Amino acid sequence: MKIQGQDQHTMEQVPEDAVGRQVLCDGERATVRYVGTVPPTTGLWLGVEWDNPERGKHDGSHEEVRYFTCSHPTGGSFVRPKKASFGVDYLSAVKQRYEMELQDAIGDEVTISTKTVKMVGFESIVEKQRLENLTEIALMNCGVSGPGPENEIRKNTPNVVSLDLSGNLLSSWEVVAAITEQLEELQVLYLSHNRLRISSNPSNMSHAFSHLRVLMLNGCAITWSQVLQCAPMWPQIEELVLKDNDITELKRPVDVLQGLKVLDLSNNNLTQGSVLQLSHLPRLEKLNLCSTGLSDIQFNDTLPGTKTSAFPALKILLLDDNKITEWAVVNELDKLRALVQLSCCRNPLMDSEKNRETTWQLLIARISQLEILNRSQVLQVDRRGAELDYCKKFGRAWLQAGGHRDPTLNRPSAEFIAQHPRYLTLIQKYGAPDEAELKEQKPFALKDQLLTITFECPEDTERKSIQKKLPDSMIVQKVKGLLCRLLKLPGAELQLTYTSSKVAGKEIAIENDLKPLQFYSIEDGDRILVRWS
Repeated sequence: MKIQGQDQHTMEQVPEDAVGRQVLCDGERATVRYVGTVPPTTGLWLGVEWDNPERGKHDGSHEEVRYFTCSHPTGGSFVRPKKASFGVDYLSAVKQRYEMELQDAIGDEVTISTKTVKMVGFESIVEKQRLENLTEIALMNCGVSGPGPENEIRKNTPNVVSLDLSGNLLSSWEVVAAITEQLEELQVLYLSHNRLRISSNPSNMSHAFSHLRVLMLNGCAITWSQVLQCAPMWPQIEELVLKDNDITELKRPVDVLQGLKVLDLSNNNLTQGSVLQLSHLPRLEKLNLCSTGLSDIQFNDTLPGTKTSAFPALKILLLDDNKITEWAVVNELDKLRALVQLSCCRNPLMDSEKNRETTWQLLIARISQLEILNRSQVLQVDRRGAELDYCKKFGRAWLQAGGHRDPTLNRPSAEFIAQHPRYLTLIQKYGAPDEAELKEQKPFALKDQLLTITFECPEDTERKSIQKKLPDSMIVQKVKGLLCRLLKLPGAELQLTYTSSKVAGKEIAIENDLKPLQFYSIEDGDRILVRWS
């Protein structure tokens, strides 16, 4: 590069391939878009586009002359070459980061009371920590811009399995490949917060990532189309993290990413409905869609209450911080055949009931296979209680829609089935509630009769009896939930009987969880016997 009027010292500061390279200026990263003069000033300038557009002043124009273009109207600046660092090569960064630590930590001899003593065993320590034995290398924000001398990476750090190059000055996938092709054991690669130009033929570089399983590309200003364009480079990829990018419209991956098990798209503003473009990934087990603007999802290939062919392996779905307001979305999630873990915190739906506990129960009741909800384990007692409450909560609506306790007459409307796809399954499981049970439960009032009841565990004689005062209107299901907590029996299936002074020597079974204590004529002073399996 020859710029008229520049002295040799200035020219040496600017590499010939400067345009397109990443540089570090005053602690901020930028991409060089222009090298040359900017009249009426004298001397050489670099026109840069900042990774952080708020750092800039213009769009690449100065005094109505365009020198370069920026994707953001204030993403550009002109800086003098002496203020820009083009970084260091990989091996220089490794030696600076690791060899200095070894020199500081290890010596051959030490003086003790004027005698020089050989430190036996230190050679083995040195051997273990030599560069060629490192399996994990972390070079975050170290200004790495290229591979360095040919084949030196392979000679010096051949056993690296995990490499973190986040926040460096890597400018293209060719540069990355020039590093990784020398790391034949590499399986985990962090490239977050780099700006990487894409090769015209990425599949030609697949040899450089042949064993790669995990790839982090957070904050790389990449689009989904670019991800698909790059994907042939990663033939063995299983985990792909793409948080904080420019991903909006998703397209179906064809012949790429078919082995993907984990995909993180959080903090990308996705267009509604485009998530279904990922539904045919055959091995996808975990999908993170937090903070993506999601408000709806529909699997139209199947009817309510049946399983979809979409996302056949999806076990874990993260939907925190979205815009979900309708229970219909939850009903759709029950169509996922493998779903066992869901998180949907901080969605408007979570505030749709008077308390969060009710919402939590409704989520459990509507999704049949959940084992973990909002990072809390769903115990068997939680599921039973949630499903019984669900049967009662919507029992009147079921009857009004054509439901009936007689199975031959039970014909609820299609609208009810669409709103409550699991309801018929649940009443088959627990029995249909009768009209008396469906009267709206009022909060316990002072006029409710309080019963003093003694709870005993006849098959666990070491447990002390527990005495409690409970309203006679308290239903058996609530009593069981209370006992599971008091007796620390999460997940246990409780069987209750009671004895009364009026019927000496006889245990009376308490069988219907939806009945109140008063239904069984339990009186003040009676004993309830608790057994479990």
